Parts: sequence; structure tokens; C-alpha cells
Amino acid sequence: MNSANKKIISLAITGASGVQYGFRLLEMLLQKNHTVYLMVSKAAQVVIGMETDIKLPSRCKEMQQFLAEKYHAQKKQLYVFGEDEWTAPTASGGGLVDAMVMCPCSMGALSAVATGASNNLIERSADVVLKERRQLILVPRETPYSDIHLENMLKLSRMGAVILCANPGFYNNAETIDDLIDFVVAKILDQLDVEHELQPRWGSE
Repeated sequence: MNSANKKIISLAITGASGVQYGFRLLEMLLQKNHTVYLMVSKAAQVVIGMETDIKLPSRCKEMQQFLAEKYHAQKKQLYVFGEDEWTAPTASGGGLVDAMVMCPCSMGALSAVATGASNNLIERSADVVLKERRQLILVPRETPYSDIHLENMLKLSRMGAVILCANPGFYNNAETIDDLIDFVVAKILDQLDVEHELQPRWGSE
């Protein structure tokens, strides 16, 4: 972990439904003053256009500036890397990364990580996190699961990855879609050991 308990988190948004989870997680990590290395797949950019009203630039520098302004990031707190940017710090075990989250994680991306494909920066970054025995959190948003999906998730779980499916609970009496999004993001932040106030703690009331 970095000084003052601030972390460097790799965040990959891939082409599954539920990009809202990824953006809310990004917002919370920046709000808590952690550094984020963000990767957005081309498929994810299509989904963002379908599921949100966010007009996300396609070029990394412009995307970085847009998101930094949107979420009030401090200088040198947010970095956006392209899928073919092999010089990114996430591409090597020599880079300083505390944990990686793939949110949402498509079944295609999950399969590639499970087999060590490393065909793009997202896949390679996950491979690095696994080989360096650092924390990898995968947030699938898919249903139902095929045998292939389940076998890949089990394989990754046995490697030490956390499979945190985007399954919001209802025991906090959610009233809005944002409440349901926050439920899942809170679970991710708990895994990262990042403090938050998104949900009341079980038994606190």
C-alpha cells in the first residue's frame, strides 16, 4: 500500500451491461483520494453510449480530462490508458499497482483472464495482478451462467481472485436505482478496504 493509506487501483470497464457500477466506483475512489489507472474497452464504450447519457470521448487524453472534470479528480490522480498501450504501468509487475477491479466484467474478458490470453492491456494487467499475488476483483454482470462461465469463475477464484457478481441486495430498502448501484459498489470498496458511507453496516441500526 502507498503512503498515507492511499492506493493505486487499476479499474477496467469492459463490455458488459452495468457500466454504471464502474463509473460509480471510479467516482468513489477519486473522492477518497486514491489514484486510479482506468482502462475502458472498445466494447464498453459502445455499452456506455447505449446505457448512459455520458458523452465519453474515445481518445484517452480527452477521456481522462473529461472524467477528471466530471468527478473532480485532483492533478495526477486519474490516468486513462488505451487497450494497446503496453508501456502503461499496469502492464508489468514492476509497475506500482495495489489492486485491480474489472467492473463490469464481461464473460469474454473473464475467459481471457482465466486463460492468460493477454491480448490487450486489460487482460495483461489482470494477468500481472494474478502473477504478482495482488488483489483482483471481477464483477460479472451476466445471467444465466453457462458451464463455461462457472468453470472460468471457479478457476479464477482458486487463483485468488474475488468473484463479486453485480447482485444488489434489497435489505437496505433501496428506493432508487442509484441505491442498488451503491449496494454493489459498497461491496467492492469493502474488498479494497476503502472506507465509505454508501450503505449502513449490517446490525448498525
